[in-house]
Amino acid sequence: MREIASPQLAQRTTLHLGGTAIAELILEGPEDIVPLSRRLRALGGTPVVLGAGSNILAQDGDLPLVLIRPLFMQGPEVIGEKEGRVLVRAGAGMPLPRLLRFCAEQGLAGLEGLVGIPGTVGGAVAMNAGSFGVEVCEKIENLQIVDADGVRAVASCALQYAYRSLCIDEKKNDFIVLEATFGLTRAARDGITNRMRHNFFEKKSKQPVTAWSAGCVFKNPSAELPAGKLLDQAGFKGKKMGGMAFSTLHANFMINEGRGSAKAALALLQEARETVRERFGVVLEPEVRIIPCLFP
Repeated sequence: MREIASPQLAQRTTLHLGGTAIAELILEGPEDIVPLSRRLRALGGTPVVLGAGSNILAQDGDLPLVLIRPLFMQGPEVIGEKEGRVLVRAGAGMPLPRLLRFCAEQGLAGLEGLVGIPGTVGGAVAMNAGSFGVEVCEKIENLQIVDADGVRAVASCALQYAYRSLCIDEKKNDFIVLEATFGLTRAARDGITNRMRHNFFEKKSKQPVTAWSAGCVFKNPSAELPAGKLLDQAGFKGKKMGGMAFSTLHANFMINEGRGSAKAALALLQEARETVRERFGVVLEPEVRIIPCLFP
């Protein structure tokens, strides 16, 4: 286990925001699991599992946090078949785009809707990331996690997932994903590649995929009432504050224009929440993970 003192969250999140944590603990192999709890107790602070930082809004200043980075990079690899599905295993630290490229090369379909999501396998699983009608947890065969009971395998039938949420044994954040095995189907490589290309350019035309962003900042209240539509109607598309802005391409994407701060981002989010509640009677729930937690 490698340890880094005083890591900067602004260097570890796709929004390029955030202050200084107490320490960062980098897990690179199974042997790092045993000393983890002891080191966390010694450091104090609140442990926060961090992947690629693509769904994080970290607050400014000195933060009472200890970052845990599970950089298990094994795979991706085909490990067998079950009931007509090909099983593909990947470590939690594996970048999601690398997994998708592997699947396309192997002619394995099921995850191509996730193209354009910049996170890691572990982060995508933990938040049940989704796009183009595909949710990560729908494709999981089993997980390997570590929690208070130690390292253990969790079958798909034990996963309690919903829109942008995953619980295991009624616990939402009290586990670390170490690796995931997906159940995929065989299909023509060209067809998979073409769908991925179409999905990517569709996303690029409507979302600021190259900007400093954390993805969608609010969850959609329903499929018929997307957060972006509410924010647009409330006048927040393109609205700016202190170097932060809601994208002109998609009102539910907040971007850092290069000189923003978490203080400005949180103020803009709060203003948007209050305006939408007053105008439409809808309370938007953050999809971006705010650390330390701010909104209920």
